[in-house]
Amino acid sequence: MSVRVRFAPSPTGFLHIGGLRTALYNYLFAKHHGGTFVLRIEDTDQSRYVEDAEQDIIDSLEWAGMTIDEGPTNPGEVGPYRQSERKEMYHKYAKQLIESGHAYYAFDTTEEIDQMRERLKASGNPSPSYDSITRQSMKNSLTLPQDEVEKKLENGDDYVIRLKVPRRETVKFEDLIRGVVSFETAGLDDQVLMKSDGMPTYHLANVVDDHTMNITHVIRGEEWLSSAPKHMLLYNAFGWEPPTMAHLPLIMSPSGGKLSKRKAESEGIPVNTKDYIAGNYEPEALINFLAYLGWSPGDDSEIHDMKELCELFTLDRVSKGGAVFNYKKLMWYNEHYIRETSIADLLPRVKELAEDAGFDTKDDEYLETVVGLLHERVSKVDEFVEMGSFFFEAPKEYDEKALKKWKDDSAGLVTAYKEKVEALSDAEFEAATLKSKLEETISEHEVGFGKLMMPLRIAVTGQGFGPDLFASLELLGKEEVLDRIDVALEKLG
Repeated sequence: MSVRVRFAPSPTGFLHIGGLRTALYNYLFAKHHGGTFVLRIEDTDQSRYVEDAEQDIIDSLEWAGMTIDEGPTNPGEVGPYRQSERKEMYHKYAKQLIESGHAYYAFDTTEEIDQMRERLKASGNPSPSYDSITRQSMKNSLTLPQDEVEKKLENGDDYVIRLKVPRRETVKFEDLIRGVVSFETAGLDDQVLMKSDGMPTYHLANVVDDHTMNITHVIRGEEWLSSAPKHMLLYNAFGWEPPTMAHLPLIMSPSGGKLSKRKAESEGIPVNTKDYIAGNYEPEALINFLAYLGWSPGDDSEIHDMKELCELFTLDRVSKGGAVFNYKKLMWYNEHYIRETSIADLLPRVKELAEDAGFDTKDDEYLETVVGLLHERVSKVDEFVEMGSFFFEAPKEYDEKALKKWKDDSAGLVTAYKEKVEALSDAEFEAATLKSKLEETISEHEVGFGKLMMPLRIAVTGQGFGPDLFASLELLGKEEVLDRIDVALEKLG
């Protein structure tokens, strides 16, 4: 049987960065084996449904370079691909479980279940649940006479369908990442399979869908590991062969613990994929980074495009332990992919961003020179505009950190330099000459290079860092540079 994997997010919010990594590992595994990558939308929890979430998931996968082989927008033969459109199928299989004695109707109200839990807590049970012991004292089709059950069903009384978990059994399965995983059923509750609103829970829908969609490998986050025994019990109850399981390590916060939304925000890490799209990150960089967040090819290599990752990826090289989200490493990847992108390819992107920011980008030749000057210095494409804003307009204010380098003698030194370059013709106003005039000035005043270099940079760019200053001065031109120096001397004097 050919490999078939699925990425099955819930449209209850925008695609989290952890979800994108899960999708990536599924995609890489499928493509490594020449298999099929399926997108399934698990929208059974209608109360938490977010209107634009499904489109966000599809857009995010497309941006990241993951082609969906089957899904809601390009269905194959095992659809529909939204769980809300598969309700009849779940009812059929839930009824089959009841008929085979592996599930039962439960008519208990929320209040009755709460009372049961309070009663057991009072008698010393710290975490009571609806399980193989407590079900014997509850209102369900295992304790009620058959005719009463039928009457309740005919009357339309509210009910849920629960899995009848065996009391004393060991559930074992082989996980491709964790090895043999074992659970005792004594610690499991009689999981609800079908809710009172007629919608299936995650557990029933997940198992039915994976079986009917011919999924061969379930690759998902570690947080679903505790659900695996319930799923294995369902596979056994149906008499189906379960898919091969692989539970991925958690993504950890740099400060420790799981990378939650709150922790990510406090540490300046974008949470959702759309934040990376809006933040102008390179998709190749994010994918390369995420691939290594819990996996390695077994050598010292770090840079691989999607095609190479598909060739290299195997689950036996995925770690069991959590992987720390190192934002600096992500930026290292982003810088690499910016450097590898030609100036010609960057040009239209920078032009659009600059014009969106309200800048006149002048002609393409001018902008191409700007991009060339900044190419080795930026980490993200939007920094061409942020760091290079002074190429499009004179600074309205000066960086506060940089101003600490504007000393009592700065105005005098800048004035002396200005007088030298003022005497240059437009043709002589070029980088090499401008640098030599600075060297003359510091030599005459017997000061270090930085004593004039930094104040001059502040005066012209408003910043304390940036591209080669003399090449920048040449591009701006003599008149513009002298005007900016005059304004700075007047303001900072």
